[in-house]
Amino acid sequence: MFKSIFTKYVAFITLLMAFSIALLVLTISTMLSSYSTETKSTLMNKTADSVAVAMETYFHYTDEDSISESIVNDINGIAEISETLVYVIGDSGRLLITNDKDFTMGLDMLREDTVENIIADPGSYSISHIEGTFEKLRFNVFRTLRQNDGNNGVIIISSLSNRDESLSGPMVRTILVASIWIILASSITAYTLFQSITDPLKKLGEAAKAFAKGDFKKRVYVSGNDEVARLASAFNNMARALEKNEELRNSFLGSVSHDLRTPMTVILGFVDGIRDGTIPPSKQDYYLETISSEVRRLSRLVNSLLEISKIQSGEKKLNYTKFNVSEKARQVLLTFESRIDEKRLEVDFNCAEEVIVYADTDAVHQVLYNLIDNAVKFVNEGGRLSVCIELKNKKAVISIKNTGEGIPEEELPHVFDRFYKSDRSRGLDKTGTGLGLYIAKSNINMHNEEITVQSIKGLFTEFVFTLPT
Repeated sequence: MFKSIFTKYVAFITLLMAFSIALLVLTISTMLSSYSTETKSTLMNKTADSVAVAMETYFHYTDEDSISESIVNDINGIAEISETLVYVIGDSGRLLITNDKDFTMGLDMLREDTVENIIADPGSYSISHIEGTFEKLRFNVFRTLRQNDGNNGVIIISSLSNRDESLSGPMVRTILVASIWIILASSITAYTLFQSITDPLKKLGEAAKAFAKGDFKKRVYVSGNDEVARLASAFNNMARALEKNEELRNSFLGSVSHDLRTPMTVILGFVDGIRDGTIPPSKQDYYLETISSEVRRLSRLVNSLLEISKIQSGEKKLNYTKFNVSEKARQVLLTFESRIDEKRLEVDFNCAEEVIVYADTDAVHQVLYNLIDNAVKFVNEGGRLSVCIELKNKKAVISIKNTGEGIPEEELPHVFDRFYKSDRSRGLDKTGTGLGLYIAKSNINMHNEEITVQSIKGLFTEFVFTLPT
């Protein structure tokens, strides 16, 4: 029954409200009961005083044997106001006046010794049957009735309850009705509120199940700007990232499969041709050079994959040393000399003789190699390649720029993504895997530095990164 979070929350809120209201009702009832008891006691005492004054005034002019109808009506009126039973009893125990229909005026209601005991110790009879006079337990207030003959009777103000029911009854009923409405309203509110919270969570759960099955197109739409809406927004962002990664992964697998299959097919064909004599000995050196080139291509691909694996697993650690980054850039640039000559490029190497940085020399070498390799690949025939290193704000700023077709503006945000190869680069670069720029960015980020790219289509592309000096 309480398996879902929605049911648990609604039940919890309802029980909490019921408990709180019950506690409130108990507290108010206790206070009301105490107040009602005080009010009743005060009212009974005032009634007793009023009856005593009225009777003493009456007996001042008459005697006990002549009880007029007017004094009876006066006493009954006082009793009616206080909602109590009044008994005016003479010293002999005879009932002179009462509004109690169960007793007849003139009846010997109490014994003389009982009257004397009440006068002597009224407190012992305040909650009493008064020696069996009343069938039910009564709450009583007494006053001494002073008569003309010098003897004393007693006035009894009696009630079955010690509370003022005219006050407590309606109040308790009002509180109970209000409590029921509050619980009902709270339950409806809690139901509506938690429904609005749990519905998006259910949608998130359904989307997560879809993700587990490989469907990353599922989205969760939640209105508002609360925590659940922000969670849904973050979930959708994650879904988009997963969908994009899945697309890149599929693209990468296709690219890597092609890049693996092509050189392996070439290698296998040439090796078989050499072994079975199809390729004559005079041409074997040429084909062995081709095989060697394809093996190097496979090696680069495997090394890139291993590099990414180390970066993602956190195994790659930087070994910081001080070295001259200008000399490092010069050495890397020289490795592309033959390719630069093939394209008849004009090279600008605008670097200070010594720019000492504190970084991992192997990681920086890899960044420089990947960026210059890209620049040489995509520079136009007879174009310009520029390498610039300068100091700014205690950092070495390295820029690698090439002329050429450039990168379309819509592709710039993705050039550092894993496995990303634009359609243009697929046409111009038959050997790349779309991992070089991702590795370069990861190495720079591990130094807590930045790498950026800017490009104007048809003019140039420039990569800039910083290193700590």
